[in-house]
Amino acid sequence: MKITMLGTGSAFAKAFNNNNAIIEAEGRLLLVDCGITAPKALHELGYGFNDLHAVLITHIHADHIGGLEEFAFQMKFVYGRKPILYIADTLVRPIWEHSLRGGLQQEESETIHDFFDVRPLTVGTSHQLMPGLEVEPVPTRHIPNKPNFSMLFNGFFFYSGDTVFDSDLLESLVRDRGVKVIFHDCQLHPPGAVHACLPQLLTLPAELQKRVYLMHYGDDQPDFVGRTGAMKFVEQQVTYEIERLTPDNNS
Repeated sequence: MKITMLGTGSAFAKAFNNNNAIIEAEGRLLLVDCGITAPKALHELGYGFNDLHAVLITHIHADHIGGLEEFAFQMKFVYGRKPILYIADTLVRPIWEHSLRGGLQQEESETIHDFFDVRPLTVGTSHQLMPGLEVEPVPTRHIPNKPNFSMLFNGFFFYSGDTVFDSDLLESLVRDRGVKVIFHDCQLHPPGAVHACLPQLLTLPAELQKRVYLMHYGDDQPDFVGRTGAMKFVEQQVTYEIERLTPDNNS
């Protein structure tokens, strides 16, 4: 399993693209979130929407779904097929009614199902997305009263979909679930109101920090290189082999 970060920036970053990614497994590509900058970032890496097997959405903020309208229109009118959309079952109606309907609805296209092959995901269940890749959605806290999900891939790779600091969850994932690698959103400055902030993440035990790779950061990220304890930054437009990032292999 490989992951290429299309972007690693926070919602307001300008030097970095939106925090979206491509996961490759057995030759197929899964887009994880499709923010405002995703279409351009894909183009810069030589990909088009038709190269993707499916898209997986964590939550409905613009830096994670702002490119879905272009994705839907291109797939319908340029490529003539419905792309697979994996999304938590509780988000299917809100993403259409609150985000996509205004731009996509037309006389002959009245629902989200006219544009996407929607595959709802249920919490507590592992779903096969494509050969060699399974995911379990994990509810995490981000904005009060707005559903948000992080993703556990293949039982050992945890990818946060934006979350406040939750040391109990992280420690439980490692201790009880055998998680080896954690890609975690990181607000560099306190307070960590809707994202985990760096000072909070630095309170994690050193052995757990070795598993953590930081993303979704602000434009002043270069000022923090070397100031993240045992944690490391992931970089946009760089491909990582997830198995090589485990504590036994990342020296």
